[in-house]
Amino acid sequence: MPVRPTRKAALEAKRKIKENAPGESEQAVLIAPKAPGQRGRPAPSKPEEPDVPAGRRTRLAAAQAARTPGAQGAPPAQGQGRAEPGVKAEVSAAALELQELLPDPEEDMRGREEGDEKAGPSGKKDAGEDEASTAPLPEKCQVGGSPIYIVERKLGKGGFGQVYVGRRAVATTAKDGPQANFVALKFEHRSSKGCNYGPPYEWSVYSSLGGIHGIPKVHFKGRQGDYYVMVMDMLGPSLWDVWNSSGQVMSQEMVACIAVEALSILEKLHLKGYVHGDVKPENFLLGQQNTPQEKRLYLVDLGLATRWRESVCGTHVEYDQRPDVFRGTVRYASVHAHLGRTASRRDDLESLAYTLLFLLKGRLPWQGYQGDNKGFLVCKKKMATSADLLCKYAPPAFRQFTEAVVNLKFDEEPKYTAYVSLFEPLCGPGPARPILLEEKARVGQKRGREAIEQQEDMEIVPKKKIRLGLPATQWITVYNAHRPMKQRYHYNVANARVDQHVEKGNDDGLYISSVACCHELWALIMDAGTGFSAQVYELSTQHFLPKDWIMERWEEGFYITAMAGASNGASLVVMSKGTPYTQQSYKVSDSFPFKWINKKWKEGFYVTSMATSHTRWAVVMSRNAGFVDQCVELDFQYPSEGIHRRWDAGYRITACAATPDQAAFVLSVPRRRPMDETQETLRTSAFPSTHVKDKWAKNLYIAGVAYGRTVS
Repeated sequence: MPVRPTRKAALEAKRKIKENAPGESEQAVLIAPKAPGQRGRPAPSKPEEPDVPAGRRTRLAAAQAARTPGAQGAPPAQGQGRAEPGVKAEVSAAALELQELLPDPEEDMRGREEGDEKAGPSGKKDAGEDEASTAPLPEKCQVGGSPIYIVERKLGKGGFGQVYVGRRAVATTAKDGPQANFVALKFEHRSSKGCNYGPPYEWSVYSSLGGIHGIPKVHFKGRQGDYYVMVMDMLGPSLWDVWNSSGQVMSQEMVACIAVEALSILEKLHLKGYVHGDVKPENFLLGQQNTPQEKRLYLVDLGLATRWRESVCGTHVEYDQRPDVFRGTVRYASVHAHLGRTASRRDDLESLAYTLLFLLKGRLPWQGYQGDNKGFLVCKKKMATSADLLCKYAPPAFRQFTEAVVNLKFDEEPKYTAYVSLFEPLCGPGPARPILLEEKARVGQKRGREAIEQQEDMEIVPKKKIRLGLPATQWITVYNAHRPMKQRYHYNVANARVDQHVEKGNDDGLYISSVACCHELWALIMDAGTGFSAQVYELSTQHFLPKDWIMERWEEGFYITAMAGASNGASLVVMSKGTPYTQQSYKVSDSFPFKWINKKWKEGFYVTSMATSHTRWAVVMSRNAGFVDQCVELDFQYPSEGIHRRWDAGYRITACAATPDQAAFVLSVPRRRPMDETQETLRTSAFPSTHVKDKWAKNLYIAGVAYGRTVS
């Protein structure tokens, strides 16, 4: 008979229940009292910080010099996302044009489909809607030795800045270059979030690039009054504008030429050590109309550009994953960007593949999602869509390119020349091409012999592919090296037989170390190496998780050491004595609660158990868990690359769980490293009973088990 807590204890427990994060449908977060003998109270939790929008959905364009003065362009629709610390989100000053002539991309899409394609996963406003200051702009502008410009009509508002037409006070006939009669002026207030107590982040990117092919030139920049100002060339319409004004169709030849030239631009950007971070039709512009540059392609908006190569030592940046960070535009972002992985060259190329297919086919399979979990749904759909299905009815070059880039490793060198050669035959004869191609990237300069070209083309598609379009769920077991010990497993255990197996194990000196559930049948792992002194468990058919029971056991000095959930909402929670834990907290959420985990890390908690019930997550975090660092790998399949990178960095899996959609692994660095750190994982369709004894023979014992999504 469980002992009910006193009224004082109940009030104290109630005080410790934390508020749910805004917009989340979750069970309350509970905090166990500190272990007896500890002084003080748990540190009060701070309110959760709001999302910091970073992805912008602003169309950059360049105004034509002959536009009617005073015409007011509608501000571009805003995109959403979240920025990594230190990454400034802003609109490029390369242009922002044809806002009045052509419908806004999103307004047009709303007419054909449901959903706001510009909304990021957080659903919050873009930073561009929260200007740092309403200080008036100067009527005339002169910075960095530039001519005097008269500030005319507004072209649009970006992430943190505003772009206006600048007309030279002393007129010239030049249409481009530093002496052009009309230029694009980008104003950014000194207190803007994008400036961070200094010049805008984008300035440093342009300075590092040094005017490479396909990137607009910045002629002057400087500060005037309270504003930082950048003076750039006028450009023409974006590919979005061209596609929209052409009846939302684009020829195969046009898209192929775009592919060749875009690859050339991205290769040069990548050679400088940067990734763009927001490749999409709105960020590719043609040159100014009625000039020799009108058929040239430009890539604009470097506000989300980040380094893939360290500037000092020249090595590739380190891999990381922060599932609460999203950068880019939902429709075109790579899966890795959705999942919060460190940006690298592969992300630009995956976004380019989606851009090309959108222009060619007019629609992507993940358009139309709405709601707060839109980012999750879009990413899930991208992972579930094979290259064959995505490129159906498109020329084979598009499938080969897409297949190649979605399979790139984090630090893999892209085969730009091979990618270009795929699209080359589709570009048509030189004089008739709708896009001018850079000489070095033009068709016919592929490497020599046809046989070599064909061989290289074949090699760009890896033998082992991901995103097969055939999702699968499997058993996931984690094995750790351990000195010989007694371990026992049971699987396909019905509710009525749990007591029998546990009691028999307890009689033999075994305690439960891991639990899992598959098709509402339980798996129990019991062994003699837990170090526990006592253990209780609760099999609840009503709650995921049994809050009252957990709180009562906390009062008795027990802590959660294992748990699992069933698809019908049932749960099995195991609590033990003899753990090193001094305080504990858990959260139940409809989505993986990484923001909460990150907040608790800062308070000295570490993840010690996880469970799922259909698509819901439960995460337990404990103080004094014996770890010095921890990270998370979350994916819509088994995250093999991420886990191997974490292993190489000294982390080991200490908790895992999976839903029918996702798999999550928590990896930790222990305070005291074992002599043998060997760890292996195994994925099997059935419980791995035939493999366990082989592992035992190698002194590898089950340290974690879960059932859920492993293949997309």
